[in-house]
Amino acid sequence: MVPIRKWLSPGRRPSKNSGSHLVAGAVRTLVWRTRLSFEMHWRDNPGAAGNAEQARRERREARLNCRVFYHDKCFDGACSAALFTRFHRECIGTVERFDYRGLVHRAGLLFEESWFDPRGENAIVDFKYSSSPLLTWWFDHHLSAFMTVKDEETFRRGQADGSRAMRQFFDPTYTSCTSLIAQVAGARFGMDIAPLQELIYWADLIDGARYESATSAVEMAEPAMKLTLVIESAPDEGGESISKKFIPLLAAMPLRQVLEQPFVQSMLRPLLEKHWASLELIRSRAVCQRGVICFDIADQPAEGYNKFIPYYLFPEGTYNVGLSKSSFRTKVSVGTSPWTTQPADALANIAAICERYGGGGHARVGAISFAVDQEEAARAAAREIVAELQARS
Repeated sequence: MVPIRKWLSPGRRPSKNSGSHLVAGAVRTLVWRTRLSFEMHWRDNPGAAGNAEQARRERREARLNCRVFYHDKCFDGACSAALFTRFHRECIGTVERFDYRGLVHRAGLLFEESWFDPRGENAIVDFKYSSSPLLTWWFDHHLSAFMTVKDEETFRRGQADGSRAMRQFFDPTYTSCTSLIAQVAGARFGMDIAPLQELIYWADLIDGARYESATSAVEMAEPAMKLTLVIESAPDEGGESISKKFIPLLAAMPLRQVLEQPFVQSMLRPLLEKHWASLELIRSRAVCQRGVICFDIADQPAEGYNKFIPYYLFPEGTYNVGLSKSSFRTKVSVGTSPWTTQPADALANIAAICERYGGGGHARVGAISFAVDQEEAARAAAREIVAELQARS
């Protein structure tokens, strides 16, 4: 017989054929859920450990809502919110409903304290950390996860003293935030993630730019890639992001079935037309010199473009630096070709470059957000980054 303490170990996965798999998952989930309840009570009432009635009342109130903040205009962001929702329902069960708030990188303040629900739970997935005491859950995999030193110190302190160790997770070695949530949900909470393998696979492939070629990335034959186009490029409806509609569907049905939804199909065709138009626009503006593709389309505002178009047009390029403008920001996008033949240790750390200008991202791709009216400042930053990357060639 396997001792319970071994069942509770995150590194141990009992064999499904041993008969202990379901029991192990149930025991592990019960223990983590109990610890979570104590942690939430400790967070809000550090001096009321002996007040059982007050603790029960607060847990009842906390069942009202979980507000999920997620990286908007991003396939991995929507998938992360979907997987988190399913994980919470199956393994935690402390709330009755979820509401979703998309977050985008922009110049200035990214969070306001008034956005967080003071009575329920608050989660951030696939986005920067907030040191708000109201934050319950956090999952992220970006190198540039912390806006300030204070934010990182708050997170590290919560990990060290155990008060946030089972609710806030950061690991930049994961290709997607979706896969990070899946690993934590499966290993630490006993969740069966097998039904979500398709979602996890495509979140990894898309967020990690693991496409077979630039042609497959730009021509978008697969359902997941068409969904990415809609999630990233569809205009808001009534001031709210269209991606909110996808989150419950991504948690419940195969991607092809999500794509077949009438509201998705109604947006897909015009977006595909805009996609090909943006390719021609970039073709007319882009140049590739000393391994760096650069272009400026800020005079043609758009909510987004396929970030692999530069490599589709210039397969010889190693990096690309693009200046664009949307309804809420002027953006400098910086990336590394996933198909470059240069050795990894010879490539620039894009996140580190973008951080110098107030942006961030991953080692191979990043961005900098400026205010809509700061086009010249963004253009100057783009020129400097182009020169820096060309000097590496």
